[in-house]
Amino acid sequence: MSSSNAATPAPPRAVLVASALTFLQGLGGIALAVALVVRVVQGAPSGGPILGAAGVLALWFGGVIVASVMLFRGHHSARTPVIVTQLLLLGCAWYAYGPSEQQLLGSLSGIYCVVVLVLLFTRDGRQWAMGLADADVNEGDKAD
Repeated sequence: MSSSNAATPAPPRAVLVASALTFLQGLGGIALAVALVVRVVQGAPSGGPILGAAGVLALWFGGVIVASVMLFRGHHSARTPVIVTQLLLLGCAWYAYGPSEQQLLGSLSGIYCVVVLVLLFTRDGRQWAMGLADADVNEGDKAD
């Protein structure tokens, strides 16, 4: 007797590592938002724009944390927000490297984003995202 909601295979190791790395980015973004709020509380001038930036960061990186947890739990649809986040942060890394003249920070941030993207685009990660791993499991169930 087979159930209608067959178990989907767990994400491959590369996807799990990418989701964990993305979770850390989310925590870092939330920490930055908290630091901005603390700066305003301590009396920084023009607190409105700083609080606005903190709110945007909290929303964005809160979503990053949710997407990374969903990806870790095997939700295929969470892969796209994680990829978009990496591409956006890659732009931030470029800005840190070039116009902000923070070459070390920009380089390390860029490498981090590229590593996450490479992990998501491994052969196993792509097959899992396209559901090809699901097809292999379902074919194995039919053979029994």
